[in-house]
Amino acid sequence: MAMIKTVGRSGQIALGKEYAGRHVLIDQPEPGVWIIKLGTFVPDNEQWLLEPNTQQELDEAITWAEQNPPQPSNLNDLAAQIEA
Repeated sequence: MAMIKTVGRSGQIALGKEYAGRHVLIDQPEPGVWIIKLGTFVPDNEQWLLEPNTQQELDEAITWAEQNPPQPSNLNDLAAQIEA
């Protein structure tokens, strides 16, 4: 459904209360043409989490952590191993 909206003095367009708080992607394929899409977006500094190899490594790490619960450790023994 097409809508006609007026751009306010501050350069804003109201999309409606049903979209309040939602993230939108605004694409401008050419001057004066905008495509607005609702969605969930990943911040730039978290994009690496979506790379295929990273996802596989994370899955493997989670599986390992589930199969190997934490155990008490002696930091003095660990320091001795590092120094040796």
